[in-house]
Amino acid sequence: MNYSEMKREYLKGWHTWNVRSVLSHVHMPDGFALNIAFKEYSSGHYLKETLIGRFGGAYDRTPVETAYPGPHAFDETYTKMTLRWCGMEICVESAVEEDELFLLVTPVIKQIRPAMLVVEGGFLWGRGGWIEKCGQTLVAHGSEGDKILYTTGSATWDPNIPIQTACLSVALDTPVAFSTGSPLSYEAVQTLIDAHRLSHYEKTTHYGPMREMYEALESALAWDTIYDAKNDRVISPVSRLWSISSGGYVLFCWDNFFAGFMASLGSPQLACSNLREILSEQTQAGFVPNFAYATGQVSADRSQPPVGSAMLLETYRILGEKWIVEEMYIGLLRWNRWFAEHRMNPSGALCWGSERIPVLYGNRWETEGVHATYGAALESGLDNSPMYDDIPLNMETNRLELEDVGLTGLYILDCRSLMELAQIIGRPEDISELQERMNRACSGLENLWDEENGFYYNRRTDTGEFSRCISPTNFYALFSPHVSSARQRCMADEHYYNPNEFYGKWMLPSIARNDAAYSEQNYWRGRVWAPLNFLVYLALARTELEDVRRDLAEKSAVLFMKEWTEHRHVHENYNSITGEGCDSGNSDKFYHWGALLCAVALADAGYIKNLGKPLEE
Repeated sequence: MNYSEMKREYLKGWHTWNVRSVLSHVHMPDGFALNIAFKEYSSGHYLKETLIGRFGGAYDRTPVETAYPGPHAFDETYTKMTLRWCGMEICVESAVEEDELFLLVTPVIKQIRPAMLVVEGGFLWGRGGWIEKCGQTLVAHGSEGDKILYTTGSATWDPNIPIQTACLSVALDTPVAFSTGSPLSYEAVQTLIDAHRLSHYEKTTHYGPMREMYEALESALAWDTIYDAKNDRVISPVSRLWSISSGGYVLFCWDNFFAGFMASLGSPQLACSNLREILSEQTQAGFVPNFAYATGQVSADRSQPPVGSAMLLETYRILGEKWIVEEMYIGLLRWNRWFAEHRMNPSGALCWGSERIPVLYGNRWETEGVHATYGAALESGLDNSPMYDDIPLNMETNRLELEDVGLTGLYILDCRSLMELAQIIGRPEDISELQERMNRACSGLENLWDEENGFYYNRRTDTGEFSRCISPTNFYALFSPHVSSARQRCMADEHYYNPNEFYGKWMLPSIARNDAAYSEQNYWRGRVWAPLNFLVYLALARTELEDVRRDLAEKSAVLFMKEWTEHRHVHENYNSITGEGCDSGNSDKFYHWGALLCAVALADAGYIKNLGKPLEE
């Protein structure tokens, strides 16, 4: 097996891979799409595309839909989406069986005059083919042969709907079924979808009391997965809203490495695709960029937290697929070397940075923050964290004047993960090189220990002073094998369990509770972020702090389930005072890395085996 072979098999069948709408079902590889839309008659609005978490303004003339994502099987065999719009509630379920698609659309709450349900047909991404309506069927003539869509609905029509293609339009006064392949009665489609719903539920019962956590994780990844026609690949950008505003897709470095790991719990194909494709954005300089847009632009001045090797190792632990390690190892080793060359100080500790770059696109991110403090803060992934307020960038080294506990700890994790990956694919000659760099980083980390306060602190390189502005990234020091049991306990008791710093009902806050910026609850200034909880949990894996691991897992689960139960949201970040996600306009409502909170809970319950442990365990 190799990536090309895997991708060729993966790009077949029915999927929800059209970035523009979660109610668009696309057949691959021909690109034949069926897009579900609605016309309502209380005001005459038309909902052509449905998205999760769309923000609406007070003066919007078109009402914004609210989509409640239900289960979405990784293999597409069953999906459910509930839509609320213009006073209506509509449930859309799908099933796939033997390359045929089955849809069930149920009006739960109706308007006085029933809405019209429209299923538009078309070929996406410039794929060849044509659509025609023949009576009450829709016929697609494409490269994979003909596909015919049948419906049980009662035909109706409205010439004032904004379509440019053949469609089926039916009255949504009763539940309506659709099927490809052959005409089926409503009862037959309902029976088939009922069977797929039950089958999907039974698969998730493997996770016992954590079943809903797994289902939420799977839902987040699967609904956010799209097809990138420009590069002929399947990817899981952080959310569809982010992708649409970025020209078609946007990949973020550590976000998509996390996505690859999470997908490994249920889809080897999606896991390998996400891991391989974010690494494919590696620059000529050798680093994986902060972002890659559909326009072709990448953040050429900066990288992001180096978690790729660790996520590949955890994916290998689950899947046991050696070929993906072989395909990615050299690129990840090159990235590790880049960090040592460009971000490591003589002490061995590392600093975030930002390089000088030319302007090629005229995009704001080619100038805003570039080769400045803000660009380096963006490289950390903690964009507006107060840890980096007023820290100057050294114009010669291109690094912040701040040795960073978090980056140094992550670099230690990267080195040790690469050493294990080298063993897997038989490259022992690289281990001494990696061990030497890891030793340097460990030595640099030890210089950041403050005995008086029992904690690892960032240190200013221009003044030599410790920075007392702390975040969960300070716990990444625990990735070092040289942190003694006594120090581990001190870090836990004096800092993790300290209610003036991190402890509380909703955690971990992205900055200590006693920091002046905490009350802002603005992005990385106090809010809870799932990747911080996940990486701290990973750092705890090889320590003796079992009580901390258990506590963090319990807190992560409770935080996630609050918004998931209330709104079916998987938030980008959460308020660490109230546990809310919807209180902030800069917290995307369906951002897949929020499901890392589920991964923490699943790992602690034993459903992700040996997360963060040495591979031989």
